[in-house]
Amino acid sequence: MGRRREKIYSELSRRCAQFDKKALLETSGITASDLAETLDIMRSNVSSELNELVREKRVIKFITRPVLYVPADLVRSQFGDVISDFAVKSASLKELLNQESEHEKNEDAFSHLIGADKSLKNSVKQAKSAIVYPPRGLHTLILGPTGSGKTLFAHMMHNYAQSIGRIDDKAPFIDFNCADYYNNPQLLIGQLFGYVKGAFTGAARDQDGLVAKADGGILFLDEIHRLPPEGQEMLFYFMDTGHYSKLGETGNKREAHVLIIGATTADPESALLQTFLRRVPVMINIPNFQSRSISEQIELTKFLLSREAHRTHHKFHVSADVVKALIGSVTFGNIGQLKSNVQLICAQGFLDNMNNEFVQLDAKMLPSEMQEGLHRISHNAQINQELNKQLPLFLVVTGRKDPLLTDVDRYEPPFDLYKMISGKYDSLTQEGLSTQDIRKFIAEDIKEQVKKFYRKTAKDMLMSFVDKRIMDISKDLESICSHVLGEHLSNQFVSLLTVHLSSFLEHPLRKIDCSPDVKQTMFTYAPKDYEAACAIARLIDQRLHTELPEVEIVYIAFLIGSFVELSQQRNVGIVVAAHGPHTASSMVSVVKELMGDYPIEAVDMPLSLNFGDIFENIVQAVKSVDQGAGVLMMVDMGSLYYFEDKIARGAKVRVKAIDMVSTPMILDAVKNANYLHMDLKGIVDSLYKLRHTVGLERATTESQRQKAILTICTTGSGIAKRIKNIVSMYIRNITDEEIIVIPVSIEGLYDNAQKMQGKYEIVASIGAKNPKLEGVPYITLSQFVGGEGQDILQSILTGKSLPIKDNPSHVIVKGVCEDSLQDMLMYLNPKRAVAAILEFSDAVQEALNLHFKNATQIRIIMHLAFALEREVARTPLKYEGTLSDEKKQLFRELEKTLEVIKFKLNIQMSDGEFYYFIDMLIDELGKSVLFDRVSQI
Repeated sequence: MGRRREKIYSELSRRCAQFDKKALLETSGITASDLAETLDIMRSNVSSELNELVREKRVIKFITRPVLYVPADLVRSQFGDVISDFAVKSASLKELLNQESEHEKNEDAFSHLIGADKSLKNSVKQAKSAIVYPPRGLHTLILGPTGSGKTLFAHMMHNYAQSIGRIDDKAPFIDFNCADYYNNPQLLIGQLFGYVKGAFTGAARDQDGLVAKADGGILFLDEIHRLPPEGQEMLFYFMDTGHYSKLGETGNKREAHVLIIGATTADPESALLQTFLRRVPVMINIPNFQSRSISEQIELTKFLLSREAHRTHHKFHVSADVVKALIGSVTFGNIGQLKSNVQLICAQGFLDNMNNEFVQLDAKMLPSEMQEGLHRISHNAQINQELNKQLPLFLVVTGRKDPLLTDVDRYEPPFDLYKMISGKYDSLTQEGLSTQDIRKFIAEDIKEQVKKFYRKTAKDMLMSFVDKRIMDISKDLESICSHVLGEHLSNQFVSLLTVHLSSFLEHPLRKIDCSPDVKQTMFTYAPKDYEAACAIARLIDQRLHTELPEVEIVYIAFLIGSFVELSQQRNVGIVVAAHGPHTASSMVSVVKELMGDYPIEAVDMPLSLNFGDIFENIVQAVKSVDQGAGVLMMVDMGSLYYFEDKIARGAKVRVKAIDMVSTPMILDAVKNANYLHMDLKGIVDSLYKLRHTVGLERATTESQRQKAILTICTTGSGIAKRIKNIVSMYIRNITDEEIIVIPVSIEGLYDNAQKMQGKYEIVASIGAKNPKLEGVPYITLSQFVGGEGQDILQSILTGKSLPIKDNPSHVIVKGVCEDSLQDMLMYLNPKRAVAAILEFSDAVQEALNLHFKNATQIRIIMHLAFALEREVARTPLKYEGTLSDEKKQLFRELEKTLEVIKFKLNIQMSDGEFYYFIDMLIDELGKSVLFDRVSQI
């Protein structure tokens, strides 16, 4: 029976192979009668064997009159993987393909996305909500590491918008990478908005920009953090109004309807203007490859393999070890790196099996990088066990049509690997080379071509190599941390630690021969962190016979402490309370739809109830969302706003309230808490600023100019930008009005300052040279740092009836010291150190009943930063000065202030270092002042 079936299948294949693609569409196959007549077999027997072949999924049956049969492999090779049911009720192959095309058109665009119902479920839900939100959708920012699929996700949003009729079927999807022009901001802005002839050197004619080309559709801006501030400002004006102007034009007369989707690998809070972020209500996180479940990692790998099988028209026989190696070798580039590795190994397999029916991929052919990936997997018992459970020993991968293929793919080589291999193989065969030599020659060429391409897109992949000796003890490193700290540290941290230790083993003398300044570096860590670091050092000494120097042990303790602190970070909870039967619930429902899961609760309050009736409900809601970082109460009326303290006492949770709640305000609050990791005070300040700015924008006419402060430096814009950061921080602490700070170089200062004054309302200038702007106060840098300039600037700003926030006395000092220490020290965390020393300084001032000027504060911080580093490095100075009775008394009176340093930084200052600090105070303030204060205490 088997021989007869194979005879029938062979004849069916021979007859159908004579059809070209067009003829196959028209005829759709061969009847059982035709085959019976040719083979001289009874029709009923032929029909029976053909139906068995259909059950074996080798033949496709079209249930029509007469019934037609066609080999499944032939249909796959001509039209892709379009068949799921092998007994098809369509009248013909042509009708089937038309049905499939119509089905794909109406199908949910996200349905083909692996993980759409699992790891990407919330992301897809947010994306759909952003697209359908009236009237034209919500601008969106996609966050995720390189190669995680942000561009593909944006394409899916565009496809979804078309499928539901939100945009036209022919609506454009314009893709632009801001990094391509980041060195030339003017040209970048010209690309976005277009330009007129003569707008800049080289602008020989008028040119439309991407905004015009994207009209009616979507503009996708990849690496949007590379957009310069002026570009962001122009973009958010366009997002607000729908109007724009070309570079070199005056006025904003052009109009376009464009949905903006941005993507970034950077922290949006630090990389993008807050004013820009406020215009982007939806932020979607795309997880990295390692965050996906094992089943998704396998599916992604199989999908990429099937795409290569489709290209080569070959079946792939893939061993489980190859799939493990591909998954384990993803260390930097996420799915992009996985794709490049799949292509590399498939190209090698294609070369080795050109004359075979299938391509064999096994562990023997793995390059060294992927062998390392297999090694990583085998040393992770949990992942290895899960992979063994889900993977057979061998997979048979057939080609299928790629529903996710897009025109723009940065991980797609600019050449066809398989055509290159076939072409070279044929030409070298004609030249008479042996098969072995041909394969060797082409294999080297493949590696070189692929390396050239991926050197540009994934150059950091090579940095992920970890010393094999460290890999062998990685589980022990994790066990030590878990045992000593009493908590499990993530694989991400273990990877970070193994990379650091591998780097040390490669250069074991790097910390021993370092400069004295580096040896004095200060790290902050808890005793348990140091205990774990010492245990790691002992393990490396025992197993690898390498002794870690003390500074390395301290740095490892610092790494452990930093990661533990990060892992314990908690978000602010949010409670929305509003009058009306469903008011709060409706707003919270929209926010959850757009922003995903977050600790936020709604409390609906019927108008007939007063605060006392609903108090317990609010307290319970506050308790339910509290994660330890406090709770933000967002209310609709001022009456609830005034019960902030009572709610806090009832729930025993820190509560801050803000009134006049709206859906955009809640969206902004969740975004600030969940994505920008702001604390409770920061979120409240941001919301007040948002409300103030919105009100200001409504009241401000287009003719009014934005306020600005110029910062000037003799050495160029670099130092001016540092001054800008300090001034910006200071302004944020004294007022909520939006005042931009513009750094300018002293070169061409007068002309540039005049141009700035034409564009902005300059309220002050700060720096090394007076730009001589009429009616604009000038503050020298020494005045500003010393404190006098602060008073001048504060009087300028407050004279305009602006609201004053908290006392900003420390802002300038912090900015100057953090900036200086950042450049001088290799491992120091300047922010934590400066904040602790400033708190210590406040305690000293209170103890002495004195007020320190800014210059004194700066001297104290710089002196103590290095003194504390010496304590950590266990090389404190021994005091060699004279110990007078007055000094000893001063020591006793100030000794209790050292508790601040110990509590904040976990460092005990030695007597010698503290006496040197007292000497510095005497030098700064004078003996008589200090000793008089002590005698009065």
